[in-house]
Amino acid sequence: MGSRYGGLKQVDPMGPSGETLLDYSVYDAMRAGFDRVVFLIRRDIEEEFRAKVGSRYEGRIDVAYAFQQLDSLPGSFTVPADRKKPWGTAHAVWCAREVLDGPFVSINADDFYGVGSYEVLAKFLRDKTAASTDYAMAGYRLDNTLSDHGSVARGVCEVDAANKLTSIVEWTAIEHTEGKIFQKTDSGEKTFTGSEPVSMNFWGLTPAVFPQLETILGDFLTANSSDLKAECYIPTALGQLTEQGKATLEVLPTNAPWFGVTYREDKPLVTEALARLHASGEYPTPLWK
Repeated sequence: MGSRYGGLKQVDPMGPSGETLLDYSVYDAMRAGFDRVVFLIRRDIEEEFRAKVGSRYEGRIDVAYAFQQLDSLPGSFTVPADRKKPWGTAHAVWCAREVLDGPFVSINADDFYGVGSYEVLAKFLRDKTAASTDYAMAGYRLDNTLSDHGSVARGVCEVDAANKLTSIVEWTAIEHTEGKIFQKTDSGEKTFTGSEPVSMNFWGLTPAVFPQLETILGDFLTANSSDLKAECYIPTALGQLTEQGKATLEVLPTNAPWFGVTYREDKPLVTEALARLHASGEYPTPLWK
């Protein structure tokens, strides 16, 4: 929804020929061997989205749609009368369950991940069955994912010697200044080194995750349905599954560049970075010929 950005950053032109971040995501996924894209949107923008966005990729890759609606809830749960905010990224992934029948990656549409991350995840997923509960994520360094223009939220990971996730905690309001990365809390200040692997919501999953998410959503709604702003985050949900021994999640290090536009002031840095990638030959100009 782009509340901090002030608009729909997913479709804001940023490349040298007016390319959007969504264009680069689809392009890089295709280069890595993915053959289908599912757009998860609100039902009320379907017609306009299909015409202005989805149509750009038809004929290049198989396109499908799924819908995150406030009233799409498991069991007998109902939406509180004053609820306006979406239920979070775990709910978003769960809402795509009817159009995904094989291994897939789940990403944010307003981030640039780099083709290397798609390639790493594609390799991991290639031999996975739909029933596998071996999941993965692209692991970026925390200090490579911060904004100069305000705080960010990051899923900070702890891993074992085999790079398997042991815990993941969603930290909000992380900022940096004068070489220091920190989050202020009511009880003090949490500091980070910057080398911590973090989730940028780039996940390698299978359909086995959907019934697992449904259970987690049910527990979340039981505990939080009256909180009009509470959200069920996918990093928290997957961390819970690994802690309970119901799934494994491998953190796959990636050297691919990442950048996003949390704030309007981030846009010039992103456009400059994209221009450099085009100039280096990483991408053709224009992206779609």
